[in-house]
Amino acid sequence: MSRRRRAIVLGGLAVALGTLSAADVAQREATLRAQAGPPVGFLVAARPLDAGRRLRAGDLELRRVPARFAPAGGPDEPALLVGGRLAVPVPAGAQVTPAQLAGAARAPLIRRGERATDVLASGSPDAIVTGAHVDVLITRERGDGGAGATELALEDVEVLAARPAPAVTRAEHGGPAVAATLRVSVRQAVYLTAAQSFAREIRLLPRAPGDRRRTGDVAIGDDLR
Repeated sequence: MSRRRRAIVLGGLAVALGTLSAADVAQREATLRAQAGPPVGFLVAARPLDAGRRLRAGDLELRRVPARFAPAGGPDEPALLVGGRLAVPVPAGAQVTPAQLAGAARAPLIRRGERATDVLASGSPDAIVTGAHVDVLITRERGDGGAGATELALEDVEVLAARPAPAVTRAEHGGPAVAATLRVSVRQAVYLTAAQSFAREIRLLPRAPGDRRRTGDVAIGDDLR
């Protein structure tokens, strides 16, 4: 084989190997992005903020991280916090959330297009607290009055407020129960309201802090299949 032909062959191999390597790196990056989730924004203090300060737009900075690592409980729009008065000091770079505002517990901030809906559900009052995120399970009634299929109805729903359910509700549920206010869309609010009336049980499953992974459709019938 001549030197020229050898050079052409080696050059072709180098190009092919480089292409394969680039494709492998791109595939790995795509896999990592899929596992970490899309970028999620949250607001942090641009400077140390004292308790009692009324927030201005310049006090806040937007940070973005993959959804899997995003902290819970905070909006990504400064307009939802600007004008509120801090109930606690916030150091520079720390997340700023509605829960840190004076009176936030009495008036949770709802974004445009969202609704706050109340549900009575099975679940642990120790784990289902303000700022937590939960999945919602719905168990339907069967035609003959028995238990029907259980489905994963909603995922990653923010809890705006929560308290232990009344004793009579706990007795009806046969275990721990909570009265929770959830941040949902209009359609989800209508669905949950209907479920309160017609479903056999609503159950809230607390998620680990920062866990934004989606499971997708899951439904198990009364035959456990």
